[in-house]
Amino acid sequence: MKHFIPFIVAGDPCEEVTIDLAIALEQTGATMLELGVPYSDPLADGPIIQRAASRALKNGMTLTKALTLIGQMRKKGVKIPIIVFTYYNPVLQLGEERFFALAQQNGASGVLIPDLPFEESEHMRTLGETYDIPYISLVAPTSNERIAMIASKAQSFLYCVSSLGVTGVRDSLPTKLHEFLQQVKSYSRVPVVVGFGISTAEQVERLQHVCDGIVIGSAIVQKIEQLQDELNDVHTRQEALRVFSQYVASLIEPLKMRVRKNESETTTKTTKTVSTGQTD
Repeated sequence: MKHFIPFIVAGDPCEEVTIDLAIALEQTGATMLELGVPYSDPLADGPIIQRAASRALKNGMTLTKALTLIGQMRKKGVKIPIIVFTYYNPVLQLGEERFFALAQQNGASGVLIPDLPFEESEHMRTLGETYDIPYISLVAPTSNERIAMIASKAQSFLYCVSSLGVTGVRDSLPTKLHEFLQQVKSYSRVPVVVGFGISTAEQVERLQHVCDGIVIGSAIVQKIEQLQDELNDVHTRQEALRVFSQYVASLIEPLKMRVRKNESETTTKTTKTVSTGQTD
């Protein structure tokens, strides 16, 4: 199956609900989770995620609390890999080694820092190797001759930014995105996933054939925003989580259809082999 990597913000709409959302996403089909740490100056994030970060910061969320939240998710049964998405300044303030130590203690599976240029991230990759936490690299359409270099150092998976600018829900994706993804795949030794702007099932359907996974952030965070009152109310939370899961399932239906098709083809081939007594 192709990877489905949803993005949510730690502490949005509150800590307890963040855990419930992580559980719901895993049950709905997430193969990894990207947990965003709220930051006051999120350069790569559009208005939807900025509002989520603002809500989380008002709730007192910090980098340390976000890492501890991963530990709580693990205790509640979340098993999929959890990638920490954070800006560099909070990591610097906490201390790079302490950051990786806390990430390891709480069961984090990777780290992604969008505002740390590749050329300045070698020490973070080295620390990640020390603590057995992959440092995830980003590659953008403007990377050009740097693509091969970035791909050569990629760990766990390579995150392709679909378009320039900040995150956000988009009606359409760049016309040359497929060409860009194919170019990255030609260099990469690890799975290639794509994110930034993917917000409809139709977009997932078009992209799943040219990448190894899809990251969906703003569309999911926007749904959380729409349901925040119901999610914060213990009496309506379960119904809101059901509505949320139903929405996410509709976004990734093309991925599930592909799995069902592959399973059907495998079953048909096995049945034919058994009935004829022949093998390929």
